[in-house]
Amino acid sequence: MKPTERTSTTTLSTSTLSTSTLSEASTLTSASYEDLVREMLVRLGEDPDREGLVRTPHRVRKAMQFLTRGYQEDPEVLLKGALFTVTYDEMVIVKDVEMFSLCEHHLLPFFGKVHVAYIPNGRVIGLSKIPRLIELFSRRLQIQERLTTQIAETIQKVIEPQGVGVVIEARHLCMMMRGVEKQHSAAVTSSMLGCFRNEEETRSEFLSLIRQRPNGV
Repeated sequence: MKPTERTSTTTLSTSTLSTSTLSEASTLTSASYEDLVREMLVRLGEDPDREGLVRTPHRVRKAMQFLTRGYQEDPEVLLKGALFTVTYDEMVIVKDVEMFSLCEHHLLPFFGKVHVAYIPNGRVIGLSKIPRLIELFSRRLQIQERLTTQIAETIQKVIEPQGVGVVIEARHLCMMMRGVEKQHSAAVTSSMLGCFRNEEETRSEFLSLIRQRPNGV
């Protein structure tokens, strides 16, 4: 692009900011989310006023609010709302829970499956709360390693089981569509607490069970 064209684009960028915003302050934080997205489109060399992009700033704001809504929820409150006293000390597993999140490094999606197990110590949580907990933490800007430990440590803290095991298998678009561009690689992370860390037999049982494929279930 010629220098004169870039100057013109920059002028368009300034004009896209609302008059009210500019009068309030000249900082980025004073601009609306939509204004910031329009600025980004301009810097990419696009025309934010063309038909296909006119409502894009609005759509991006709504999408990001949805994809990061986990910041508005409290994981401990979520789990404490479904705690039940029960005499059961065998392994509880919820596996193959679908997960979608945003990598905090590039704001690109990573997605996959989460497997969670715990051995109760007098209390259990409602089964639906485990996928909800996964959803809560995955709807934040994340890295897979932290997501794995957050799920495990929250369950351990709230219900104090004998142990917790969490495994995540995921594909990262930051590796697939940019960077090394490897399409068939997957990242696997695990967090083992309590008896899952200390007892090889317990850990092996968990890993064996999550490898079994569903049979009509």
